[in-house]
Amino acid sequence: MWEAYKKGFRAWLQLEKSLSDHSVEAYLRDLDKLTTWLEMQELKRQPGEIQVKDLEGFIKWIHELGMTASSQARILSGIRSFFTYCLTEQLVKADPTELIEGPKTIRKLPDVLAFEEIEKIIAQIDLSSPEGTRNKAILETMYSCGLRVSEVVNLRISALYLDVGFIKVIGKGDKERLVPIGQDAIKYIQLYKQQVRVHVPVKPGEEDILFLNRRGRRLTRVMIFLMLKDLAGKADIQKNISPHTFRHSFATHLVEGGADLRAVQEMMGHESITTTEIYTHLDRDFLRSTLHQFHPAFRK
Repeated sequence: MWEAYKKGFRAWLQLEKSLSDHSVEAYLRDLDKLTTWLEMQELKRQPGEIQVKDLEGFIKWIHELGMTASSQARILSGIRSFFTYCLTEQLVKADPTELIEGPKTIRKLPDVLAFEEIEKIIAQIDLSSPEGTRNKAILETMYSCGLRVSEVVNLRISALYLDVGFIKVIGKGDKERLVPIGQDAIKYIQLYKQQVRVHVPVKPGEEDILFLNRRGRRLTRVMIFLMLKDLAGKADIQKNISPHTFRHSFATHLVEGGADLRAVQEMMGHESITTTEIYTHLDRDFLRSTLHQFHPAFRK
């Protein structure tokens, strides 16, 4: 009964929202959970027949399954998107999710690295090896441009405009953005291209991918994660480090330095300014800790 609705929802997410296949599947899994619950309750309802009390029962069920508040909120977000689609296509007259309050979630932000810590991590790279030159180029680019790890592994040579100091990045939903790139990152990308990559036997289809493994394929996100973990260990940095830590630190350092929030949003590729605004909260914490550390009135 729901298959036609799911098919239409999939097409809407792909065509109207321009979401990646990964995101589309996540939304459909959320909807699958709702239809599974309806079947368990033997409720043969069309979307237009779903009531607030049904959704409250569904939320209670996923809570009892032991899902975290953030997982519950994400699932509810997927259901909200489905009803937005239904309203858009006039499949329902009202959105029952409007009256549903989601679980309260605490947004846990990743650790932030100080600039000195980032330099310390990068300093652990063994530049005498071909992988070292590549890894230095990767980390300099990640911190210089605030890239997502998926954007790093898919970065293309044709997207480099190093002569004018920019790179073109394909972000979430295949949205393109131009991001300035720093001189150190440019220097090590050029070294990698000229001295290392030219000796790699490139696999068909990977000719335009910038960063390759020794077998000529693009790197995986896991490889970058493990490389960073190893370097952080050698630098004796105890924080929980991941590729996202570099992106998070990039944005935090910009905001702490007084950068315009809209500019940070543009460089990060955030669809909504509210996502970028989390860094203003971080900045307040930074200011508070600075006062406690340096102001006499706060040290009494």
